[in-house]
Amino acid sequence: MKVFRVTGEINKPNLATSFAKEILAEKSEHAIEKVYTELGSKHRVKRFQIKIEASTEVPVDEIENEILKKIVLGE
Repeated sequence: MKVFRVTGEINKPNLATSFAKEILAEKSEHAIEKVYTELGSKHRVKRFQIKIEASTEVPVDEIENEILKKIVLGE
């Protein structure tokens, strides 16, 4: 499994904010789909209100989420 950092913006009528999420996935497309799912569930936004700007693979030494880092390293 790899860690991807997905960045983008949420554009709701009363809310406009940017985000960056680290996701554990096999491919970049799977990470983007996971972001759509999580943001839609937690923030009640539709897919057309989410604009994905980038999805990049994160090297192990640059992972910010400690839980994901431990999973990738196998600790």
